[in-house]
Amino acid sequence: MGRTDKRAVKVAILDLYEGAPNEGMRCIRSILNEWADTNELRLETTEFDVRQRNEIPDNRFDIYISSGGPGDPLTSRYDDWDIAWCRWLDSIHRWNSNPSHAVKKHIFFICHSFQLASRFFNAGVVCKRKSTSFGIFPIHMLEAGKEEPVFEGLPDPFYAVDSRDYQVIQPHHAILNEMGASILCIEKSRPHVPYERAVMAIRFNEYMIGTQFHPEADAPGMSMYLRREDKMKTIIDNHGEAKLNSMLDHLEDPDKIRWTYSHILPNFLNQAIGQLQEATV
Repeated sequence: MGRTDKRAVKVAILDLYEGAPNEGMRCIRSILNEWADTNELRLETTEFDVRQRNEIPDNRFDIYISSGGPGDPLTSRYDDWDIAWCRWLDSIHRWNSNPSHAVKKHIFFICHSFQLASRFFNAGVVCKRKSTSFGIFPIHMLEAGKEEPVFEGLPDPFYAVDSRDYQVIQPHHAILNEMGASILCIEKSRPHVPYERAVMAIRFNEYMIGTQFHPEADAPGMSMYLRREDKMKTIIDNHGEAKLNSMLDHLEDPDKIRWTYSHILPNFLNQAIGQLQEATV
């Protein structure tokens, strides 16, 4: 059977960047196209401008990826787009909970979307950080992370791009246990500062998973982005030249960002399409 004879895999990308310049959307598109080519799948993607145009997908898609983005995930709860986003998530959650729906919908939440999902599910305390986290950092797995199929092939710790002003801390374990959720990994240990380590990934349920970091970040694109004169100046002014040099060094290491890029979202897509195929047999 040729690719054109196969049922199309329908993917919705929810763009939460509000028009801000970013590498995230490009990287998500690249991963989807590479994955479809590798698996000889016919892919149909549709992008939704959630925050500028209040665009929200319906339930006809197989897979949803909700992006990162700027801003405060707490005060936006009163914005029309945030309300619509939460209604969308609730509708997909209800769809998946309905036993008459054999084909389930899979969602991956990235960074800002992860904070919104954590707020929606009351997974923990969503709050502003003492200072911006920006760089390439080690991510430490918990036991559930070591058993998570989406993290298959990753070392412990693994490295990822982290860029955020907010965080999820103090997980509500009773709520997470009741909903069958698992905390997969946490940020690096910093014993010299009196701050809690943030939750960096949660498996919310069988069909929904999210990361506080950016698994979509690719090394070549990030390197070009960081070498732009305006970006270099911003990083040096805000974080110092040593931070810039450290990030560029990490981007050249094949065991760091390149490894994360080639595993997490592709693993998620493989898991989602595997369950989809099982349900449609």
